[in-house]
Amino acid sequence: MRRVITYGTFDLLHYGHIRLLQRCKEQGDYLVVALSSDEFNAGKDKKSYFSYAERKHMLEAIRYVDLVIPEDNWEQKVTDVEKYHIDTFVMGDDWEGEFDFLKDKCEVVYLPRTPEISTTRIKTELGKP
Repeated sequence: MRRVITYGTFDLLHYGHIRLLQRCKEQGDYLVVALSSDEFNAGKDKKSYFSYAERKHMLEAIRYVDLVIPEDNWEQKVTDVEKYHIDTFVMGDDWEGEFDFLKDKCEVVYLPRTPEISTTRIKTELGKP
């Protein structure tokens, strides 16, 4: 069984997120999603509309997702790869090269983002009168 992991906040869940999760799942058989905790987001000066518990519940309802774990800090990626026996680490291509240090532990894949949608864009457009 090939195990895949990806990381994100997944706030204001949209079709770009679903497409990413689908493409992550296509990389293997079991998909682990490390979901940024509210505390971790606060440390990044990032505020989610939905709480960690609500975002986790939404992700668990998506058929491509097998397990949701908390992301509490930047450094946990190495231990997550080891703990969950990860074969493939997947991130959007806006992070290209940032996680190449994991290549000695697993395959690292950067997938193209869905260009016409993002949570930032949704928030910006909803904020306009």
